[in-house]
This record gives sequence, structure tokens and C-alpha cells, in this order.
Amino acid sequence: MNFKDIDAPTSTETFNRGVIEEKTGNIYQSIVIMGKRAEQINQEMKTELIQKLDEFASHTDSLEEIFENREQIEVSKFYERLPKPASISIKEWMSGDIYYRVPEDDTK
Repeated sequence: MNFKDIDAPTSTETFNRGVIEEKTGNIYQSIVIMGKRAEQINQEMKTELIQKLDEFASHTDSLEEIFENREQIEVSKFYERLPKPASISIKEWMSGDIYYRVPEDDTK
């Protein structure tokens, strides 16, 4: 996932309840779907951040190395400025980018 191109809001935003529940007909089901997608996005972001920070890891840390590692600090700040996974999943839900299926409907 390319986090640089995400145009989700970085602050809290109010959404129309009717628009959110429109696709499923049930507000709670829509929220569960967005929540599960937010968990997936969070896991992807965490994995990518850990991979990038592992590049800076050294097995023998000295006090000077800890304070001089500006690149590691910049990577961390970049991820802190990204929209939260919940905001990204709401944006994807509103634009119709999330695929979901209801298991009860598969048995028909």
C-alpha cells in the first residue's frame, strides 16, 4: 500500500450516517467492515515501519548513535503524520474500494 498518496483526513471528521449504512443497510455491519479493514491497514503500516526501522538497528548501541540517528527519527515522524488507519478505511468505504461479503448470503 502506498501511504504517500492517501488523501484521507488526518483529523476527526463527521460523516452522514445514511451514507455509511447505505451499502449494507445496517450501520453496525458497515462499522464492523470498516473496523476490520482498519486493522488490516494498521498491520500493513506496522510491518512496513518495522522493516524500515530494522535497517537502522545496530546490535551494539552507544549513546552517541542513539542521538545521532536523524534518519530513523525522520522515518518515525513520517509515519506519525500519516492519517490513522480508521480514517483510511472510512475513506475507502465511502469511495467503494472495500470488497466484503456476508457469509450467511453464501449459503443461498
